Amino acid sequence: MKLASISRSRFPTRIAPVVGALACSTLLLAGCGGGGDDDSDRYPHADEPIGNVRQVYDGALTPDLSVNTFRNIDRLFPTRTIKASSSPYPLPRAATQLTDVKFTAGGRNYDMYDYLSQNRISALLILKNGQIVNETYQYGNTEKTRWMSMSVAKSITTTLAAAAIKDGQLNLADKTTKYVPALIGSAYEDTTVRNIMMMASGVKWNETYTDPTSDRRQLLEAQIAQKPGSAMALMAKLPRIAPPGSVNNYSTGETQVMGEVVIGATKKHLADYLSEKIWSKFGMEADANWWLDSPDGNEIGGSGISATLRDYGRFGLFIANDGVINGQSILPAGWVDEATTPKQLTTGNFQNYGYMWWVSTTPQSMADKAFYATGIFGQNIYIDRPQKVVIVTWGAQSKPSGAAVISNAAFFDAVVNALK
Repeated sequence: MKLASISRSRFPTRIAPVVGALACSTLLLAGCGGGGDDDSDRYPHADEPIGNVRQVYDGALTPDLSVNTFRNIDRLFPTRTIKASSSPYPLPRAATQLTDVKFTAGGRNYDMYDYLSQNRISALLILKNGQIVNETYQYGNTEKTRWMSMSVAKSITTTLAAAAIKDGQLNLADKTTKYVPALIGSAYEDTTVRNIMMMASGVKWNETYTDPTSDRRQLLEAQIAQKPGSAMALMAKLPRIAPPGSVNNYSTGETQVMGEVVIGATKKHLADYLSEKIWSKFGMEADANWWLDSPDGNEIGGSGISATLRDYGRFGLFIANDGVINGQSILPAGWVDEATTPKQLTTGNFQNYGYMWWVSTTPQSMADKAFYATGIFGQNIYIDRPQKVVIVTWGAQSKPSGAAVISNAAFFDAVVNALK
């Protein structure tokens, strides 16, 4: 089933410029503002005090400072702009709004307001049939606010890989090193692009966000160093612990490799390619931005996109519509089904993480083959295609993981049921 189709006759493609200067004199300074002389175009949160990126991953920000920081992540690192469309895709408000849902999770009764408050949801967007049935902003956020994606970016990166496959520039069966020569001689030399897409390279990785010694935090330190090639230098040092394709191990480093694969295949920056293939063509209404590994360098494939609530919703609609824009398929035929269903490892086991999209596992969502992109601190894009529902949440939780009080899955199921 399709969501609202696009009737617009043309979508101008604009290639994003490079933002080459640091927003602050050091990556760890807080409270540095921005903006030019024309206040009408200034970002509304530009002068807020913010924390630093180590505090973010340590889960060591006060509630107010976390909100400020999460909507100003482009002040933590250099970014590249993802240019929007001059003709935004319309998101009309439905005649009837969804003002509440009631549901049970973990043996307790909740409603929408419990979910918003207890899970520290800073914004919520619910779309049904391509129309807004609920749009809620908290903590001073507005429709102009950009919010961090965290690992929602992973699903966007693999979607860009799919666009490159459609363009004939990339093949899942190819060796990773065909596109990323920096990994020649490393444990990644034996892996295919499909292995990377499944996070099943068999290369050792520790994703613990709050452990300064973990691989994830070492990747963050490489990003803080802002030296070209430092991320791939780190990945090239990792040892192999299992045959390729045999074990799924969640790894932000793997998505960094995936991003480098897309860059190597397309010879374009990820932000530019995202603007060219999706952001400008589908009709995103606001420029977004994407963290870089160094000034004028490559994007961070696994995180660092900052965009508006409605544009995350539009991305959900793009995926729900099978990647078709104005009758033109941007993704390979059947890609969304392939990318968002369980994948079989060489051991015969299945993983519920497709091509960097999570497969929803409640009985109701499994019946609809629903899936979602998710990121730490409470970021989600949930897509139920049979029911034509897209749900976007922004979270400002206290810790990277484990801080949600109420099950997201229970809330999403309740929303879908309320809209039937």
